Amino acid sequence: MFKNTKLSKVALAVALAGGLSSVAVAQETSSSIRGNVVGPAGNAAEGATVTITHIPSGTVRTATVNGAGQFSARGLRVGGPYTIEVDSSTLEDTTINDVYLNLGEPSVFDIALEAEQAVESIVVTGSQISTLAGGEFGPSANFGLEELQNAPSINRNISDIVRIDPRIFVDESRGSINSIQCGGKNPRFNSLTVDGVQMNDSFGLNSNGYPTERMPFPYDAIEQVAVELAPFDVQYGGFTACNINAVTKSGSNEIHGGIFFEYTNDSLRGDSLESDDVTLSDYSRKEFGFDVGFPIIKDKLFAYVAYEEANGANLFDRGAIGSGAVNEINITQAELDEIADIARNVYNYDPGAIPSSLDNYDEKLLVKLDWNINSDHRASFTYLYNDGNNYTESDGDLNEFEFENHLYERGAELNSYVMSIYSDWSDKFTTELRLGYLELDNRQISVGGTDFGEIRIETDDVDVYIGGDDSRQANKLYYDQSDIIFKGNYYFDNGHTLSFGVESKSLDVFNMFVQHSETEIRFDGIENFRNGFADAIYYNNAPSNIPEDAAAEWGYTQNAVYIQDEFEPIYDLILKVGLRYDWYTTSDAPLENPDFVADYGFSNSTNLDGEGLLQPRVGFTYTLSDDTTLRGGVGLYTGGNPVVWMSNNFSANNVLQFGQRGRSFGYTDGSRSLFDDDVVYAGLEQGVPNGPGYGIPQELYDAVAGGVGDNFEINYLDPDYELSSEWKFALGATHILPGDYVTTVDLLVSRTQDATIVLRGDIEQVGTNDDGYPIYDSVREPSFVLTNSDEDSTSVSLSGSIAKQHDNGVDWRLGYAYSNAKDVQPMTSSVAFSNYTSRAFFDPQEQVSSLSNYNIRHRFTATLNYATELFDGLETRFSLYGSSNSGQPYSNTFDGTIDPYNFTPYLDFLPIVLRPGDTRNSEQGTWWTKVDLRITQEVPGFSDGHTGQFYLVIDNLTNFLNDDWGILEQVNFPNTVEEGTPAEVRIGDASLYEIKAGFSYKF
Repeated sequence: MFKNTKLSKVALAVALAGGLSSVAVAQETSSSIRGNVVGPAGNAAEGATVTITHIPSGTVRTATVNGAGQFSARGLRVGGPYTIEVDSSTLEDTTINDVYLNLGEPSVFDIALEAEQAVESIVVTGSQISTLAGGEFGPSANFGLEELQNAPSINRNISDIVRIDPRIFVDESRGSINSIQCGGKNPRFNSLTVDGVQMNDSFGLNSNGYPTERMPFPYDAIEQVAVELAPFDVQYGGFTACNINAVTKSGSNEIHGGIFFEYTNDSLRGDSLESDDVTLSDYSRKEFGFDVGFPIIKDKLFAYVAYEEANGANLFDRGAIGSGAVNEINITQAELDEIADIARNVYNYDPGAIPSSLDNYDEKLLVKLDWNINSDHRASFTYLYNDGNNYTESDGDLNEFEFENHLYERGAELNSYVMSIYSDWSDKFTTELRLGYLELDNRQISVGGTDFGEIRIETDDVDVYIGGDDSRQANKLYYDQSDIIFKGNYYFDNGHTLSFGVESKSLDVFNMFVQHSETEIRFDGIENFRNGFADAIYYNNAPSNIPEDAAAEWGYTQNAVYIQDEFEPIYDLILKVGLRYDWYTTSDAPLENPDFVADYGFSNSTNLDGEGLLQPRVGFTYTLSDDTTLRGGVGLYTGGNPVVWMSNNFSANNVLQFGQRGRSFGYTDGSRSLFDDDVVYAGLEQGVPNGPGYGIPQELYDAVAGGVGDNFEINYLDPDYELSSEWKFALGATHILPGDYVTTVDLLVSRTQDATIVLRGDIEQVGTNDDGYPIYDSVREPSFVLTNSDEDSTSVSLSGSIAKQHDNGVDWRLGYAYSNAKDVQPMTSSVAFSNYTSRAFFDPQEQVSSLSNYNIRHRFTATLNYATELFDGLETRFSLYGSSNSGQPYSNTFDGTIDPYNFTPYLDFLPIVLRPGDTRNSEQGTWWTKVDLRITQEVPGFSDGHTGQFYLVIDNLTNFLNDDWGILEQVNFPNTVEEGTPAEVRIGDASLYEIKAGFSYKF
């Protein structure tokens, strides 16, 4: 009969609870089964044959029990059901049905065979085996089909699912971006893998962690998702915050699939907040798609196809005083009308309307082929396509206003190809070979085009923008990524499992980023704008005045090798001990700037070639009793640092491009108007008016063409730069209380060392004022250096959960996480200047570990599901998700550009300076509590095995019930608040409820 000494109550209860703390092997696409088979006297059932059959596809795997009574099978498909048959020539055969496997998790079976009897075999029914079945090693979470299908997901995004774990915070304050923050860390330090290959934002432009505007793969194509915060398996790489691992569905011997349609519009959106009526623009959003899996050759070749399309709108919530906008800013409609009138009649430029909504779209396609080559080898191929866009604000604070043409389109087209081959060379030796290729074509285009530069009109309280955003006038990114991954596992007779692998990821980048290529012009007040008296003029370009000639074209290869031993030194204790080594190779280097070499005494053409890090890891899991398992470990990790920071060193070297300022030619001292007869404009595009905005003053144009610049700061890599890394220490437990209440607790302590930061390379301290502020002077060619922090940062996360599934159709889960995450610099931007200035400090060159911008100190989460039959034979399900968390931290600051720093241009008159004795992020934001609801009603299908569903999703049910509830108030970026101004603003998009109606049909 079936005996499961290691699973017992813990495994079965967690299987019912689902989605709790668990483990999944990093960047894996498969699962595995291992176990012990013994006879009635406890002796090894040597020679018994274990046959593992994946019922949907007919895939069969066999293993032979060795002299120690052990067997192992790896590279198995995720999900199930599986049947495990144990065939012995001397003992009673045993069959275990309905076994389900989780992503990357070794499910462990202890099977005791009975003496041969008069019956043919013993048949037992298994259950879905939880991640605890094989023992877990670090804090993580696994989400299967049930969570994916039933959670109240308004965005059809895995972010709507992973937020169930209290350690994983999803920032809902920025529309559909929904960045995932793990344990209070920068989302740029996450990694996303799909079917075993990295598909995260490799370049580092996006806040959502994806390479595209939205999740790049169809939601219905997901089989399982795992989030690992501190795994102790050496296969993990490329992150220091968390790894998000998704595996997609496959075809089978039966045709299966579905269709869906979802709809919402402005009439299904809240229209008041805290008794204030809110004016919404007309909009609608439609999402539809299908997925289907089917056999091409039964038991041999299968296909799965998923398609998804969305057509919606980006909404903009700023308006003039009295406009009824969600956020009214301190400017009158008359002032805006006057600025628009001057633009049209004086500058011959239409700035566009006051933005309310702009249509967006998203399209996804996934095609997957699975081939059972023979009983020992199988292969899979996945093709993924995604193209979509958003319209967004560039200057979106509440002291700024943009006309529509200043907004810009963000878009990206992605094509990805992944081939995997799984091979069993013997019962002891298995391998995986994975080849991947990805190409991304990113676009950032101003709504009004790029033939007119940016103009900023500075009124008393609000800066108003027209024209093309200065950072999108010449902005183009393309990269391709190639992956080669080889993994092997060797299972020894003594119970040791040796894992080893080699990985190589190559990235080739084309990055054109030339700010002000069509000029940026600033005016102090509306009258100066009318009369053409500029306060500042900026122009940057390649000497050819062709922005493409200033593009950075470069690449690198990230390599890794690893080896690991997993074994059981004593009964019920499993250890993993391994080493991983990551290193970079590249022959590309930034062009050398001779002025830099003369001033600094070394070259700016440094790169990452040869930089590497050895990462030791040890993890354990211990079954203390039938009710309790312990887990933990220690390991070192590197990765997750955006490539864009390195790319700045290739493009911002004052060799490829030069910058000029209007002040160098008397344009900003009040003596010259841009409409004076002696002002000549160059660089005009065909058919545009001859004047400011459309053209560049001839003196600036000629100076850049001659390679002379009043230049921006050179960006360079510290010649002594080392790879940033993070030690992770974890200890956790899962315990089953009486009544099968599943409880977990996890402690995670991480220590960041050699953190990547940006400092000025040219300034030195020349004094100190009476308040202790350092006084600096620029003594070399102005520069920003990408370097390492000398200060380490320690972060602590403590979390716990309790869950229960009842016999009456109710299941629930409660979770809590405390986080105290610290960093030296938040590194919130893609450019060096913004990384340097978008933070609070007492000393701009300081290296002080303070609370992270991304830290959410307290977070509670809850889910409640209730399934019943309001109509006979048809399920009705209610699914609630709720969260309550403390707000983002922030700093009270002032503008210290002139006092106390005696005018330092690199502070740019920003309120980012702390008072003596203050620390960064010492203030705490307002708590936010919300509840989301999904109601699903099953309806009959047209055939047996078919089902239909009508469903409603209410995002922010709390606000739907009462317009005083569910209100998100949050500090503006970059978490600095100028003294005397309100600390937080109301975020209308996240605060208003939204209802989405949908229908799906499964067959």
